Amino acid sequence: MTEVDYFTAETSRPADATLMPPLPPQPKSLRETGLERQLVVELIAKALLVGGKSHLSVLTTRLRLSVNVLREVLDFMVAEQLAEVAWRGHSEIDVQYQLTGAGKQHAAVFMARCAYLGAAPVTLASYRAMVARQSWRAQEQRVASDDLAAVLGAAHTGPGLFDTVGAALHSGRSLLLYGPAGSGKSLLALQLGQLLHGLVAVPHAVVAGRDIICLYDPAVHLPPAPRHGGHARQPLERRSTDIRWVLCQRPVIQVGAGLDAGMLELRHDEGSGCYQAPPHVRANNGMLIVDDLGRQRLPAPQLLARLLQPAASGSDQLALRGGASIGMPFDTALLLATNLAPASLFDAALLRRIGYKVRLGPLAENAYRVLFRQQCRATGIAFDEQVLHHLLRQLHGASGRALLASTPRELLGRIADFAGFAGSEAQLTVASLEQAWDSLFAGCDAHDGVFEESIA
Repeated sequence: MTEVDYFTAETSRPADATLMPPLPPQPKSLRETGLERQLVVELIAKALLVGGKSHLSVLTTRLRLSVNVLREVLDFMVAEQLAEVAWRGHSEIDVQYQLTGAGKQHAAVFMARCAYLGAAPVTLASYRAMVARQSWRAQEQRVASDDLAAVLGAAHTGPGLFDTVGAALHSGRSLLLYGPAGSGKSLLALQLGQLLHGLVAVPHAVVAGRDIICLYDPAVHLPPAPRHGGHARQPLERRSTDIRWVLCQRPVIQVGAGLDAGMLELRHDEGSGCYQAPPHVRANNGMLIVDDLGRQRLPAPQLLARLLQPAASGSDQLALRGGASIGMPFDTALLLATNLAPASLFDAALLRRIGYKVRLGPLAENAYRVLFRQQCRATGIAFDEQVLHHLLRQLHGASGRALLASTPRELLGRIADFAGFAGSEAQLTVASLEQAWDSLFAGCDAHDGVFEESIA
């Protein structure tokens, strides 16, 4: 868990997830990068200050700029006596550079001002254009109905649920899942995020004026899934493309109760001298899930208003130090989940601004049976009809506990835990089931987790 309390789903993507979108061509000159020469000078100087004498190919890897761009800037640095050729081989690119004495002094000043040492950034204008080009809203078929049906399955078969969720994902409007704790809202939200088709290009960093904003995060920007059990292609390593961009699955970022207002703003890192992008920016071209809505450190109406306004306009104004602000693109599917009654969180006007609202409640017995069998297959525990009958009649029936979607997974997981600790094979028996049940619900009132339509 990072300090902004977000994580990603790791369920499988649709079959077309490895389709490569059009990527920016490799810049062959400094002008084509869109960057100021001084910025690239500073990046090279800091890389040489930290790494010492460096081969041109090493600088290319570190800064993710082409040899032509680096040679153009290094020639300037040599002319200005900031750098010098330390060694030269037989070819024009077989060369090593190092800083001069004056170059080291300048590099130390650059480092004190901004210690960023990563890939060269892309311009804010380039980032905006890329987000617009690969917007999930621009897809002809945003979510396939067969994929949605597979995700909803037997666990979520309430009247109208399939059509409502499908319409929400097709429209791009916000979706609120609400219902009792344990009804499967969080898992369903993550699974819906995995239905966003295609790949996206994400820059390592963005530059706005002289400020660098770090955007790519390998924890949330996952690499393309392998094709048919093989290795995923790495098209960004081709010489024809701009390797300042990383090809990723569409991000699915979930924030929970630890979210506060400051986490939705640019965070200045005093150590590096650059900014860290907030989670909703890192979720661009993907999905942002706000879980446990109503339990964050800022009031739910304030949080919702903070997100809905930029979602509607497609741009979020974020403040920089010193009072200036920049407009970052906001192209994020917004999914909210809560076990509190929506009417207790928002007034009627704010509720109307939420695009679609879906209640998830207890399952019908047939759906619960199907889900339990599915979870047995998923966990590798042999199914037993008599044990399931005992669960329904003796445990659920006697306690009055609702048939919630999370219960089979929890029970079977605990059966596996107890068996693993004992060094034995997990088996579905009445005894193992009751042991798991007691460990899950001991000390809990039978009505804990039952959704209340009216909450004070």
